[in-house]
Amino acid sequence: MRRTMNIVKKIYVALIFIFLYAPIATLIVLSFNASKTRAKWGGFTVNWYRSLIQDETILNALGTTLLIAFLSAFAASIIGTIACIAMSSMKRRNRAILMGITNIPMLNADIVTGISLMLLFISLGLKFGFGTILLSHITFNIPYVILSVLPRMKQLNPSVYEAALDLGASPVTAFFKVTLPDLMPGILSGFLMAFTMSLDDFIITHFTKGSGINTLSTKIYTEVRKGIKPEMYALSTIIFVTVLILLFLVNIAPEKKSPTDSSQ
Repeated sequence: MRRTMNIVKKIYVALIFIFLYAPIATLIVLSFNASKTRAKWGGFTVNWYRSLIQDETILNALGTTLLIAFLSAFAASIIGTIACIAMSSMKRRNRAILMGITNIPMLNADIVTGISLMLLFISLGLKFGFGTILLSHITFNIPYVILSVLPRMKQLNPSVYEAALDLGASPVTAFFKVTLPDLMPGILSGFLMAFTMSLDDFIITHFTKGSGINTLSTKIYTEVRKGIKPEMYALSTIIFVTVLILLFLVNIAPEKKSPTDSSQ
């Protein structure tokens, strides 16, 4: 009976992974299909990768996407970290209220956030374009940074910071030398989360972008109406393989030897 249950569990897990990665495998195969139609295999080719390098509109959309993702994640990391420092010194009730406010944008539907930001920019008289997209992405990225940094903030030992002050360090020096290094894992986690969310966003970008500017998500949405180009399959494959390699390197990277190991 136990053996049968183990087999069922393995089959169940295998089915989950098949449903998760079968679409990605199909995408990779289509990126090497010489035929433009998805229903027919026309032979192996890398022409779509060559066309991708020569397609300025796709490359511009990719560059805009990466730039917005990096700038918004960087700004959100700074603002979110400052917010966590301020919240840590508040009373429990006030901190709970702010945490509730922080959770609202994450629980709210993206279409509501996108329309709200669009109306706000219209009321302020802002011209839609790169700046409005960047402001929008910073806005919805801040809660992810706060939720990543705040747990790390709670683990800090305040006595270490106070000891640095007693030894003659200024508050600014004590923060950058003592507090910030301890917060850095949470900040990096929040940065990566914000970068990923910004890279993947479509709805908010769609409502806050102006004419003449496209990110990958809006570019793909435009292509769907006319028929997706095979170059998009190639681009998606490159992004997937890049992420896969990064994850592989992070997981197999050898740990640095400790002083005790080196001494042995």
